Amino acid sequence: METAYLKTPIGYAQFEGDANGLASVTVFDDEKPIDIIPEVLEDAVYQFTEYFEGKRAIFDLKLNPQGTDFQKRVWNALLEIPYGKTTSYLNLSKTLGDLKAIRAVAAANGRNPLWIVVPCHRVIGSNGDLTGYAGGLHRKKWLLDHENPVKQQSLF
Repeated sequence: METAYLKTPIGYAQFEGDANGLASVTVFDDEKPIDIIPEVLEDAVYQFTEYFEGKRAIFDLKLNPQGTDFQKRVWNALLEIPYGKTTSYLNLSKTLGDLKAIRAVAAANGRNPLWIVVPCHRVIGSNGDLTGYAGGLHRKKWLLDHENPVKQQSLF
């Protein structure tokens, strides 16, 4: 497994993957070394750079997350949430065909190993509240604002 780091506007992203695909992307507050990027991770780092520059809305990467079959079903459903849009945990449960699975869906969402690529940040509470995010609610808010097609203008 190879590792690379990228400084982003909301922390340092850590990429892990190999020839089988990108296995995880996580974010840290602590400064990480930005060294030579392994060839298998160059495209991921490049696409993330484009995303943060506002030039990319969809990732085109080979993915290889590790998880249970149920978690992978949830993560695949997350991939269907369009850029700039949100859904609720309840709607995600409906999409997966089991309203009673809302807690399991929320747990799988929270275990998503592919930060931003598999857009778990686009899942919010049924009442519109920003709820739980492994990277911190401040990052979730930043990501949703970044992806919002209607940018708030400053009055000052």
